[in-house]
Amino acid sequence: MEASSLNNTLSNRILIMTAVEAEREAVQRGLGDTAGQRFDVQLAGVGPASAAARTALLLARGSYDLVISAGIGGGFEPHAAPGSIVLSDRIIAADLGSGTPEHGFISVDELGFGSSIILPDTAYLDRLTSVMRDAGLTVHTGPVLTVSTTTGSAETTAALIQRIPDASAEGMEGFGVAEAARLMDVPVLEIRAISNKVGPRDRDSWRIPEALKALTLASSLLPEVL
Repeated sequence: MEASSLNNTLSNRILIMTAVEAEREAVQRGLGDTAGQRFDVQLAGVGPASAAARTALLLARGSYDLVISAGIGGGFEPHAAPGSIVLSDRIIAADLGSGTPEHGFISVDELGFGSSIILPDTAYLDRLTSVMRDAGLTVHTGPVLTVSTTTGSAETTAALIQRIPDASAEGMEGFGVAEAARLMDVPVLEIRAISNKVGPRDRDSWRIPEALKALTLASSLLPEVL
């Protein structure tokens, strides 16, 4: 969709997928009365496989103009601090590939078995970024990595940054949601509210309530944009 047409026409029906109920409730609080009307907020479950399966099922059963993967996640320094929002400009399956003794990790792209990257709709992304920044939210646009195992060590963090230097956030469902949307030819976005920095696991430093509040604030702006 071109930006000019986006300015003139709002999407009729948007599917929002969150991993868990706390994220779903945060999104619904932000949407207010529009939840259940133009916006259908559903649970994807945890991880890319569950997210892909549940999103594909919903897309097969109903008609939607846009799919959004939304939730909290880890942020990569220096791009995304706890409490900020990351909007994905590349949705990347970061651990989809093979490990080798000679070259370390080789992506599925390099193996020739497909693509580990799905691009979100740029017109929606640009508009949403602008509106969120105008509203005073701290927003960064960059790659969001989808992993099946969240990163919990300095070594794994360093390896991810070496492969994807501009990595901005990490979640577990984005690529699964995006793959289902791609197969059904529906545009997709990913929104991550940052609860912690990616690195050695330190639960005491997590800021989940603040991240859920940021997710609610970001969701409150969706009806204006979409």
